[in-house]
Amino acid sequence: MDSDRDRDPSRRRPQGEERRRRRESHGEHEKPERRRRGESRGEHAVYDQEGRRRKGHRATDSQGDLLPKPARRSRHQSDTEQELPNPRKARQSRRNSTTDGSGSRSRGSAPLSLDALAKLDKKNAKKAGGWGAYDYDDEYLREVREKEKNLEKDRVKEVRAEKKKENREEENRRRAGESDAAVQEEKARRRREERRKAAEIRKSQTEDELEKKRSANTEDEREERRRRRESKHTPSEAEERRERRRYEKQHRTEQKKRRVVSGPLAEEGGVDEEEYQYMMEKRGGAGSGPPTVFTEDELARKKKRKRIIIGVVSVLILLAIIIPVGVLLSKKSSGNNDPQSNPAATASEPRTSNLDGHDRNSVPDADRGGILDPWAWWDTQDFNVTYTNELVGGLPIIGLNSTWNDDVQANPSVPKLKDSFNYGKMPIRGVNVGGWLNLEPFITPSFFEKFGSKDNIVDEWTLLSKLGPAKSKDTLEKHYSSFISKQTFTDIRNAGMDHVRFPFGYWIVQIYDDDVYVPQVAWRYLLRGIEYCRQNGLRVNLDLHGAPGSQNGWNHSGRQGQINWLNGTDGDKNGQRTLDIHHKLSVFFAQDRYKNVVTMYGLVNEPRNVELDTQKVVAWTQKAIDQIRSDGIKGIIVFGDGFMGLDNWQGKLQGNDNLLLDVHQYVIFNTDQLKLKHRDKLNFACEAWTQQSKRSMDRTTGFGPTMCGEWSQADTDCTQYINNVATGTRWEGTFDTGNPSSSVLRPQCPLGTSQCSCNGANADPKDYSDQYKKFLLQFAVAQMDSFEAAWGWFYWTWETEQATQWSYRRGLAAGILPPKAYDRAWSCPADADALDNFDGLSELY
Repeated sequence: MDSDRDRDPSRRRPQGEERRRRRESHGEHEKPERRRRGESRGEHAVYDQEGRRRKGHRATDSQGDLLPKPARRSRHQSDTEQELPNPRKARQSRRNSTTDGSGSRSRGSAPLSLDALAKLDKKNAKKAGGWGAYDYDDEYLREVREKEKNLEKDRVKEVRAEKKKENREEENRRRAGESDAAVQEEKARRRREERRKAAEIRKSQTEDELEKKRSANTEDEREERRRRRESKHTPSEAEERRERRRYEKQHRTEQKKRRVVSGPLAEEGGVDEEEYQYMMEKRGGAGSGPPTVFTEDELARKKKRKRIIIGVVSVLILLAIIIPVGVLLSKKSSGNNDPQSNPAATASEPRTSNLDGHDRNSVPDADRGGILDPWAWWDTQDFNVTYTNELVGGLPIIGLNSTWNDDVQANPSVPKLKDSFNYGKMPIRGVNVGGWLNLEPFITPSFFEKFGSKDNIVDEWTLLSKLGPAKSKDTLEKHYSSFISKQTFTDIRNAGMDHVRFPFGYWIVQIYDDDVYVPQVAWRYLLRGIEYCRQNGLRVNLDLHGAPGSQNGWNHSGRQGQINWLNGTDGDKNGQRTLDIHHKLSVFFAQDRYKNVVTMYGLVNEPRNVELDTQKVVAWTQKAIDQIRSDGIKGIIVFGDGFMGLDNWQGKLQGNDNLLLDVHQYVIFNTDQLKLKHRDKLNFACEAWTQQSKRSMDRTTGFGPTMCGEWSQADTDCTQYINNVATGTRWEGTFDTGNPSSSVLRPQCPLGTSQCSCNGANADPKDYSDQYKKFLLQFAVAQMDSFEAAWGWFYWTWETEQATQWSYRRGLAAGILPPKAYDRAWSCPADADALDNFDGLSELY
């Protein structure tokens, strides 16, 4: 930092000009080389008003002290070598060493005189090679020293003022402590009195028994937690953990004995572990230093923090109780009376215990984390986890056991699996497991209702697009693992059924292009589900529910919107892709292990022929049949009616053996049927659908072999999301598709007025009237009777989160389905006049 004299030209010393004239008179002109060497050493060059260089001043520090001049060194000398000793620096060091701990000088020390400083400076200048960097006069030196002296005085004043301030504060604290002592004593006395009264009240209680009970419960809980933790470790690891716990317990006991607490805190009955740790930190660790007496403010802060923590924990516990109760009540209001847990709720822990004892290194690095790696699966129960990369038809067999047993009978009405099922003479009584291997919003609304209208999450495609690949896989595999379980198939058997229809999307085999579906993860769950069917004597109907490009544009095909299967720019390509999917599937299920259990093979679910070229659909169907037969499938092949009407299939595809026409019957999607009164709906099921089945079974009026692959007992379209996400109902006249030609904006309940309401249909089944339960039961049985006039039926569906009238399991629990599907106490009367009138049943819902 330059001095004031350097910054003010008017204060430059006149002696410098006189010396220059004297040097010029003696020929002592400064050489350019010397000037450059001086500047390179860090000397400051100064020029006069005429632009001539004069010898500069040395740089000074913030207090006016001159900085030492760099020592000269040879070009071979290292930068790290020590500089020449500097007298001024040594003097400053001596001056600093005379200060006390507070920074002020001790008495008896005094600065050097001005003459002594001048002599030292001149001596140093000669050693440094001349006066080049020490060109200043006595007046300037005196000014610098005066500035230094003033700065020192200011510093001493500040130190003294700070010390006085500290003394005053210490005195104030001492006085406050004396006044607080009386207050603390009074508080302590009151607390002692309160504790005495409380002790008298508790005297009548058996404190020892309560304490023993609490201790026993605590020890039991600790032992259970310890046992669970140690079960995850080897015996040596468990022993090590037990030894460590014994040491920690002993250490805690010793620490408690060494606790030293302040008087006020002891009056409160001691300290908890958190407060003790806080005190130890204040003392610098347990057992080190004298005990610390805490002020009332510190104790108050600690207590306040403890109360806040207790309050937060209490609120969380209350929320943990209130929220599940609220959810349960909400589910009940939507028709969920089931005592079991929500089937869509995924397990919090993976089920992989049967991996114990298997070698993780048996899986090659190339297959780690993929579908062939059991250690990457969420659920391995009832799977064979021995690694294999064997494929059949390009599909993995990992997870399958090498042996199976077909000597199983579902119920007395049907043969064992090893014996042939006499289709066409024995009625099929089955159920779908829809919404499991491909999502459907009304079956599992919990996946969709968490999003807003702006998200536009309406099907599996948009849901997975929102979740992203990693979360999609995790979410869906947990759903596959829990929504349908081993118990499901036991319950289906106990309900008196003999067949199960498995809907799935093409992504169970592979994905294409920009598909967001989770590929192949559902495959092993399909195989496990088939094995569960085998164990219960249930036969299987495979159903390709979603084809590449979407065969109908509905959400259960995987992607709602356009129909790009056999339609549009990529229609033919998607048709071929569907054939490729079937080739892999048919080769796989042509194995001997499936010939008795997979007896029905579906081509594609609900192709929307009314929006497609029917001739292309028929040609594709024949091509698929030929391919599947050549791949070795000998069972029943199923194709959909495409909403063309059963009579219109007369004369088509009739040259194929073991080909079955599949029709899906619902009264709720057709406004003419929806607005029928309860008795008329029942009569329609008994009469119209029975006659329709018989006509279709007659090759002269229909195709021939016919069955109903989907139906339900719902008599309204009030179920949440049954008409797509965020779409209203025909029943109430709020069905708005955005297209005037397809929207239904006038109420379609039998009364056809604004009084039409979905409240009754969506009520909890326990609130159903006896008349309504009677109707629902008879409506279900009437459909069973009608469809058994053909080859039989599959109810849609077994499980839902909350829609009772669409869930066979929930319908059984509500008493609106027969306990045994093959043993029904009611049947359609021969005369429609014998039907109940249901006069007391409201037609508003």
